[in-house]
Amino acid sequence: MEYKRSSALFAEAQKVIPGGVNSPVRAFKAVGGTPIFVKEAKGAYIIDEDDKQYIEYINSWGPMILGHTHKPVIDAVVDKAKKGTSFGMPTAIETQIAELAVSMVPNIDMIRFVNSGTEACMSAVRLARGYTGKDKMIKFAGCYHGHSDAFLIQAGSGAVTFGSPNSPGVTQGTAKDTLLARYNDLENVKEIIQQNEGEIACIILEPVAGNMGCIPPVAGFLEGLRALCDEHGILLVFDEVMTGFRLAKGGVQELFGVKADIVCFGKVIGGGLPVGAFASRKEIMSHLAPLGPVYQAGTLSGNPLAMAAGLAMLEELNQKDEVFTSLQKKTAYLHEGIEKVLTAAGVTHQINRIGSMISVHFCEAPVTDFASSAKGNNDSFKKFFHGLLDRGIYIAPSAFETWFLSDALSYEDLDKTIQAIEEVAKEL
Repeated sequence: MEYKRSSALFAEAQKVIPGGVNSPVRAFKAVGGTPIFVKEAKGAYIIDEDDKQYIEYINSWGPMILGHTHKPVIDAVVDKAKKGTSFGMPTAIETQIAELAVSMVPNIDMIRFVNSGTEACMSAVRLARGYTGKDKMIKFAGCYHGHSDAFLIQAGSGAVTFGSPNSPGVTQGTAKDTLLARYNDLENVKEIIQQNEGEIACIILEPVAGNMGCIPPVAGFLEGLRALCDEHGILLVFDEVMTGFRLAKGGVQELFGVKADIVCFGKVIGGGLPVGAFASRKEIMSHLAPLGPVYQAGTLSGNPLAMAAGLAMLEELNQKDEVFTSLQKKTAYLHEGIEKVLTAAGVTHQINRIGSMISVHFCEAPVTDFASSAKGNNDSFKKFFHGLLDRGIYIAPSAFETWFLSDALSYEDLDKTIQAIEEVAKEL
């Protein structure tokens, strides 16, 4: 299928933007072809510059949990913009959204807003190091915590997509303090702690991974990490940039009943605008400047537009418990439909799902970590992706990304998606 306007725009963009995109996965390198350029969106749909409409399963990589251009969010942003877009000074709305977030999430007393998930995770690790007086951290292969230097050691999604998980520009001095563990492998974590006894400030992870596909924690994994951290004086950091306010009001902490010491947020908490945040107990957050010695700052942190969008979104979710139940049912319906048509077509596959996150892997064995995710048939995924794209279904342009559902999706949309997958399955 031709995407004339998008192709022309991509050619123009490549002259002035590296690779023609401002975030690598958008370039379609992993799937081939030319990326579509989006003109507008509404509810469960996006419309590209060639005026083609798609049912979509990215939702800006998670934040559009209630659908695109959700009226209460748009109204809040427009109203706030008329009064000024940024001041670099305190505003009352920052306290409002902070109080609401703290009331919704277990085990946090204070929260600080930043401008992205990357910044939230970077700041959380700095805080953990400052609080504990230790330098090293454990991260998991395939978990992506943004593009801060310390995290680009076998990162997921974009880094894996391009086959260069250890990015040039990351120094050996930075890398030596990042200890790499296997996701869902508690024994491996124990070994690393034993080898670095007394030196580890924190363990950071996506408690439900979303950057090597959707990979939930196996039974006992999060609980085991909590116990290890308690035993060895290590802080447990949950990167809930994707899962926070999406899998439950209180995120994974609420869903699994496991407490983290520091929690990072993004996506949903910004209502579609660039926002991140990190939160913890008062004793830990009091180490941040201006109360304590750990420095973190940002001119646009807590800017009124982002806070207005985030507050409107959290208020909606806080008032509507049924949203999470509805999303879970829709995702389960989609899962069952995909399973049925791929099995009928004899396509080797695995499907992972939790809440409103789901991923399809073209491999034989269950996908539980980075290594098993990497065994997927990428050629099959490319055909799958483009087959769906041509039929008006937009999924993540990488086999290493989760899909995100919005509650704006109707069951008719889901049926159309399943039908499209049934057609594509015959070509795999």
